[in-house]
Amino acid sequence: MIPVSPALRQYLIITGNYWAFTLTDGALRMLLVLYFNDLGYSALSIAMLFLFYEFFGVVTNLIGGWLGARIGLNRTMNLGLGIQIIALAMLLVPAAWLTVPWVMAAQAMSGIAKDLNKMSAKSAVKTLVSGNDTQGRLYRYVALLTGSKNTLKGVGFFLGGALLTLLGFEGAVLVMALGLLVVWQLSLTLLRQDLGKAKNKPKFRDIFSKSRAVNILSAARLCLFASRDVWFVVAVPVYLSVHLGWDNWLVGSFLASWVIAYGIVQALAPVLTGTKKGAAQTPGRMMAVSWVALLMALPAIMASMLQAGADPHWWLLGGLWLFGAVFAVNSSLHSFLIVHYASEDGVSLDVGFYYMANAAGRLLGTVLSGVLYQQYGLNACLWFSSGLLLLTFAISFALPKQ
Repeated sequence: MIPVSPALRQYLIITGNYWAFTLTDGALRMLLVLYFNDLGYSALSIAMLFLFYEFFGVVTNLIGGWLGARIGLNRTMNLGLGIQIIALAMLLVPAAWLTVPWVMAAQAMSGIAKDLNKMSAKSAVKTLVSGNDTQGRLYRYVALLTGSKNTLKGVGFFLGGALLTLLGFEGAVLVMALGLLVVWQLSLTLLRQDLGKAKNKPKFRDIFSKSRAVNILSAARLCLFASRDVWFVVAVPVYLSVHLGWDNWLVGSFLASWVIAYGIVQALAPVLTGTKKGAAQTPGRMMAVSWVALLMALPAIMASMLQAGADPHWWLLGGLWLFGAVFAVNSSLHSFLIVHYASEDGVSLDVGFYYMANAAGRLLGTVLSGVLYQQYGLNACLWFSSGLLLLTFAISFALPKQ
């Protein structure tokens, strides 16, 4: 039997915990989309169900980083699992109670849970990596954790559809809640008690990062994720359904496949960005700038071709796959850089602040996606995406050289 170090054992527990949560998160999103679509809600109305999910992610990351530094990342991770179980339980009410405000409240709880879990997992990795070639291994660990999470979120989309078909809405939610309850009990038992706790208790005012590098990267992250969601969240699924005539299952399967492929590329980012003697090179400013420059051109090219009357099956769908691959590398680079830049003591403070900006970008993109598409169409969303990436490009030049 291969011996496993205590640090690796903790990493595997954290990763398994994160995987289980992500499966339910992806499945729940697909369940809600399909269920409310069957009830006759419009695509924009369904997107608005997730507004509080994104909004509370902003608040949770900001406060959650401070909380993790004070009480330990094991506790914030387990708190996230517990809240997700409550969010699922809120959906086990009679069908007549499943009004939009009630579901939005449940999604608010789920958003809090998701960002507590994610912030804890990403922060914990830094506390577990030590020894020679620390930064190379840190890059690979973060890329694997991030990429596998997104792949499983895509698998969760399929799982949600399958559970809805086999068990119905209430049965699907109950199975997920019971499964997560088992994972929560294991996590309470196995996770280390002092994981990520700061030696000096941070004050509440410390939730705002004092690190220039973290602040710059957070601004770049906000624009990066807004550039994706400004056309991906509402514009793409509605366009596929209305203009290309796809049914809901085909749209859902396509988006799920896209998310799975996106996660695989994220996990492979250390290989795609270059290796040296078997270990990933440590990314820096120029690598971040180069990859976002490549990404910036893609939505502009897609918008230009669609305006010229090109076949959307080639330019939209092909462009979406290419955008996803390049975006995945950008996201993985950023995920490594925040863990790299974060302070050793109370790492979750910096990571929480950064993922607050990430959540703000998703929230901004989600709202803009609905508004721009409804008023001006898909091309406006694509041009706006390219503009946000130009901002990301400009901001990234202010990152530290090394």
